[in-house]
Amino acid sequence: MTTQALGSTAVSDTLTLLGRSLRHITRSVDTVITTTVMPIAFMLLFVYVFGGAIDTGAQRYVDYLLPGILLITIASGVAYTAFRLYQDMQGGIVERLVSMPISRTSVLWAHVFTSMVANAVSVLIVLIVAAVMGFRTSAGPGAWLAVVGILCLFTLAMTWLAVIPGLTASSPDGATAFSYPLILLPFVSSAFVPTAGMPGPVRAFAENQPVTAIVDAIRNLFAEQPVGDGIWIALGWCVALLVAAYAVAMLVYRRKLQ
Repeated sequence: MTTQALGSTAVSDTLTLLGRSLRHITRSVDTVITTTVMPIAFMLLFVYVFGGAIDTGAQRYVDYLLPGILLITIASGVAYTAFRLYQDMQGGIVERLVSMPISRTSVLWAHVFTSMVANAVSVLIVLIVAAVMGFRTSAGPGAWLAVVGILCLFTLAMTWLAVIPGLTASSPDGATAFSYPLILLPFVSSAFVPTAGMPGPVRAFAENQPVTAIVDAIRNLFAEQPVGDGIWIALGWCVALLVAAYAVAMLVYRRKLQ
């Protein structure tokens, strides 16, 4: 079979399995709702309870906070990718699928693309709630396109990271527990408060971890402020995380199928 034919088969197989995964999502809408509840609760808590005590200059706190909330939404959402893949592994679904004449990688890519769709819906819901709470942006089409690109790349990286515990976990809790550090990481970044007021060691960590770079880039794009090299640092972090997660996930997957 030619390379072109193999590629066509892989795409067709992925689309077929994607349809299966999306049907599971539509039958379990509570998954998307649950994914958005915690980020929205954080947003309500910080804006209406803590926001008045946090100095963000002339910028409204909801505008300052939103980029970090979007990352938390994605980190929360990819936990369900790990859980669904874990269920397929434990139920023997993956073994049955790869025993058929289909592309083996299509099984994983279907889960990954399902995560992209589900997280896009969750992010949209959070954006609507933020707008109701007073979020406003002067960002033009180009800035919005850049924000969407960063969020998609971040979602892709986090989803491939979620694939690893989905393949290796021995319990449902183990499959989803990896997301807890991802959800907490924005709290030690510039997502909720400026890093200038943090103690030295904490500030050093906060200013040199991926969440701060990504949050700052999105925040500047929303405010139509110069992003400078910040956007390339954010993209660099996303690409580095994606490459590392994909490589490890595929290595684990091949070993599981041996």
